[in-house]
Amino acid sequence: MLRLYDYWESGNCYKVRLLLSLLGIPYERIHIDIMQGESRTPGFLEKNPNGRVPLLEWPDGRRLAESNAILWYLAEKTRFLPDDPWQRANILQWMCFEQYSHEPNIAVARFWHFAKLAEKNRDALPAKMKNGYKALQVMDDHLESQPYFGADCYTIGDIALYAYTHVAHEGGFDLSGFPAIGNWLKRVSSEAGHVCITDGMGI
Repeated sequence: MLRLYDYWESGNCYKVRLLLSLLGIPYERIHIDIMQGESRTPGFLEKNPNGRVPLLEWPDGRRLAESNAILWYLAEKTRFLPDDPWQRANILQWMCFEQYSHEPNIAVARFWHFAKLAEKNRDALPAKMKNGYKALQVMDDHLESQPYFGADCYTIGDIALYAYTHVAHEGGFDLSGFPAIGNWLKRVSSEAGHVCITDGMGI
């Protein structure tokens, strides 16, 4: 059975849990409390020298880190990653957008609020908010004419962007001005096999 090392509040970890659920793949979850430094222990660093979650481990000892790399591997030969090269490139484009323009702003602002670090980072927060709203506008503009990101169906491009977008309000972002995003969030959450970021928390 697959073993997933993750932290419940992390959107990056949630991406993997969501896809595993959509695919109906059983796995064992190992909670790593990053707030208590558990991803920096010698034992965990032996598994992932970068000291981050999520980390997916196979019974044969293989391990894969980085949420979007895990999504890509798991989605191969499934409906969540089409065979068409152009669609795959577009999905990858949106996954890169998520990592470079979306996550560094929206996820970081959320983490600062969650970890009660907003006051400590008050000088940097306005830039995070500005760039986060810019990323949301790019998404909303796209969704005005397209139902999903990278293809005409639900893919890992959507999963990558959904993870932190649907909890953006926890970082202080107001999504009411982005109606296309709101409709997309409903489409994603209505998929069979969908799980919430809080599902199973505390187990």
